[in-house]
Amino acid sequence: MRLLVTGGSGLMGCKVAELALEKGYEVFSGYACHEPEHGVGVRLDLADGNSLADAVKISRPDFIIHTAALTDVDLCETNKDLAYNMNVLSTKILAEEAEKVGAFTIYTSTDYVFDGSRGMYKEEDMTNPVNYYGYSKLLGEAYCDAIARTCVIYGSRPASGKVNFALWILKGLTEGKEVKVVIDQYITPTLNTNLASMVLELAERRLKGLYHLAGASRISRYDFAVKMAKAFGFDENKIVRSRMSEMMWAAKRPVDSSLDISKASRCLNAKPWSIEEALRTLRIEVE
Repeated sequence: MRLLVTGGSGLMGCKVAELALEKGYEVFSGYACHEPEHGVGVRLDLADGNSLADAVKISRPDFIIHTAALTDVDLCETNKDLAYNMNVLSTKILAEEAEKVGAFTIYTSTDYVFDGSRGMYKEEDMTNPVNYYGYSKLLGEAYCDAIARTCVIYGSRPASGKVNFALWILKGLTEGKEVKVVIDQYITPTLNTNLASMVLELAERRLKGLYHLAGASRISRYDFAVKMAKAFGFDENKIVRSRMSEMMWAAKRPVDSSLDISKASRCLNAKPWSIEEALRTLRIEVE
């Protein structure tokens, strides 16, 4: 089977490509700047429709897993045209090209489609994004066969030159620094290894529709950082409490955008992991 992964050098896309290769897929990894570690690299520019069409023509995929996006929440807020082009228009074009070759498409969406007023959102709950990033990702959901909403992806290695939330915590603790983390934002953090397995199952089984694919534990960012410290043998007192009101963000963030993963737990063989299972796996992968 042939798979095209957009964002193939990113945190999620890289892991999807890695696991797909282990399963025997022929993998094409779309990238913009950072050459992917896994699969055949295919240059892909979300802002260029011709580039997207060429990537599909080159790879001739059976499946497309669309992980690439403009994920800088504050940049999306200050440059809405760019966010629309990269998160909405690119998805529309990619889906149209996929239809021409009969490819099944999976779109990675986000917990930020919700306003965060209560948390533990189910697939059927009303969306109401509080920032343009969430709004642009919500608009992109209209075009693909399957939508995988996820929440705060983390992993054992930097991707596309970026350090994810978990590695940022580990870096600070390793250097003996205090790590300032908000106590009043709640999430369902998702290890990329777990997420990639679930998304590949959606592809293999051609499961259409909307799925919340995230970690199985609702937790504050602060408590997640404390669990990280304990799991890796660091002093948890180095985790310093802060609040969202102290952050100098251009865009508003939802307070509790945790996702209910009951549907995924019920329907998939690859189940969402608890925070304990995910951190055990992360430690093995880091070491």
